[in-house]
This record gives sequence, structure tokens and C-alpha cells, in this order.
Amino acid sequence: MILGASGFLGGALYKELHRYYDTYGTYHTGRIYSDNQHFIHFDVSRDSIYEILNQVRPTVVISALRGDFEGQVEAHEDLCDYAQRTGIYVIYLSSANVFDAFVNYPSYEYDKTLSESKYGKLKIRCENFFLNYLPEEQYAIIRLPMVFGMNSPRVRAIKNAILLQEQVEVFPHLIMNTTTDRKLAQQIHFIINRNRFGIFHLGSNDLIHHQEFINEIITKLDIKIKPNFKLVYTSNFDRYLAVLPKDNKLPQHLSITNEEVVAESQAY
Repeated sequence: MILGASGFLGGALYKELHRYYDTYGTYHTGRIYSDNQHFIHFDVSRDSIYEILNQVRPTVVISALRGDFEGQVEAHEDLCDYAQRTGIYVIYLSSANVFDAFVNYPSYEYDKTLSESKYGKLKIRCENFFLNYLPEEQYAIIRLPMVFGMNSPRVRAIKNAILLQEQVEVFPHLIMNTTTDRKLAQQIHFIINRNRFGIFHLGSNDLIHHQEFINEIITKLDIKIKPNFKLVYTSNFDRYLAVLPKDNKLPQHLSITNEEVVAESQAY
């Protein structure tokens, strides 16, 4: 079961998994899902996750939930409680932002988490439910860098900004890694299929400056309008926001490079 299956990442996961597993998903908005028996409406700020879990009785739950922060915290606390009682396996999509207070190095799976952003603090709170209350073999924490891919929200936003002659934000001192929705879906399929567990850092295996990466994306989009950049400096020195694997690696064929991310991120 995929919580948030109507979103960008949840949709990629559903597309990858539904041919191999009896897959259900939740949606918040979108009429196209209402007639699909495998999609269930769920509003994270109003509805109880218990109702859906008791209805579907899944053996694996992937959380790609977005929305109201307090609603997310409550939903994941309840999901953890349900997992404790039933023994189901939980995959939680987290973020590199759980490390955004550390700027001097890339982050590895068992590094201490610390965040200065509201988003990073939310992800740490939700991670900790599973890390603190479930046995390790019952969860996978998936920490993600910036996710791109064909028609991804980030690529669409860049394209629209250029077409409307608005500013495109770039962070010249930010060193990061990236991935695509399609590669993430393949990686999670492997994790489920091989019964892998623990903490996973699923970013590209190389690093790149944010400004250079966005320039490469724009070149690939082949738009004849010159972009107008807004340079955002959050520090005077290079800072890292990158998640790299060290202890919990996936096979080489499931890795990706920034160059491959750019190549897969054309918008149509």
C-alpha cells in the first residue's frame, strides 16, 4: 500500500509496483482516482490512517505522504503503532534535510540527524517513530536528495519560470546529489523484493553544485529564452546537502549519476 500514491513520487512507485503486487494507494485530490477501486481517498489533516489500514490490511506500507505537518506526524505515529501490533513492514520516504544543520560534509546512513528547517525537523520526528519503536527488520528509512525526472515538479517549475521570464533560483555554494522518480521506484522495488531493511541513502553516487546542475537541466530543455537567475547565497562557503551510502548499499545496476538524472529530466 502506498500512502500518497497520487503525488509525484507515490505515482512513480504505484506505476512500478502495481504490475507485480496487489497494490493500493491513497489520494487526496484528483477525480481520476475516485473510480479506481485500488485508490482510497485520504486527507492527512482530517482522516484517521487506522480506517484505511484496517480496510486494506496491507503487509507492506510505503509512505510518500505530503501535506499538513501535524497531520503527517499523527499519521506516522499511528502507522508505527499499527506496525508494532501487526508486524507489517514500513518504508518511509525521508529527506536529506534531516541533515541540513550539518554543512561541511556529505551525510551517511548512520550519521546523527540535526535540522534547522521545519521540513527537516518534521522528517526527523517521523523517522524516529520507526527507528525507536520498531525492530530494524520491520522498516526501511529512505533518505532522498532533490528528485528530478521527466515532467517532475522541479523541472516543470524551471521551465515555466523561463517561459514566463521569471527568476530561476540557484544556490551557487550548495553541493548536492540528485535522483529521479523512476530510479527511486526501481530501488524500492528491489528493497521489497529482497527483504532489505534499515536506513538507505538513495542519491546519485557523485556530487555537483546546484548552479551547475540547474544549468545542465536548462541546456537539456533547449528553450530559446535566456534564463534569468536569482543567485541565493546562504553562506560564504560551499555547503553540502547530500546523502551518500556507505553501510547499506544497493547493487551497482541500481545506482545513478547526476549526468543520468539530467538526461532523464527532459520535460514534455
